[in-house]
Amino acid sequence: MSFCSFFGGEIYKDHFENGLYVCAKCGYELFSSRTKFEHSSPWPAFSETIHEDSVSKYVERPNALKVSCGKCGNGLGHEFLNDGPKKGQSRF
Repeated sequence: MSFCSFFGGEIYKDHFENGLYVCAKCGYELFSSRTKFEHSSPWPAFSETIHEDSVSKYVERPNALKVSCGKCGNGLGHEFLNDGPKKGQSRF
């Protein structure tokens, strides 16, 4: 499954089949369906990345990091700190 970039592509918010979510631009592995969870956001929500280097991050706000593909730099959205399914987890 390709993970959509911010402008266009399929969203996969309600898609919960087993598999990997990859960068729509370069195909790099980003997230696993094992870490996907329901959230009120209009975008898919994941509690962690597949690999430590799957994404690049930089601080945009105190509780949010800007996230891009770790391989090609394609914009993916944000990591929201302490907004995951369990206390202390992030939401990508």
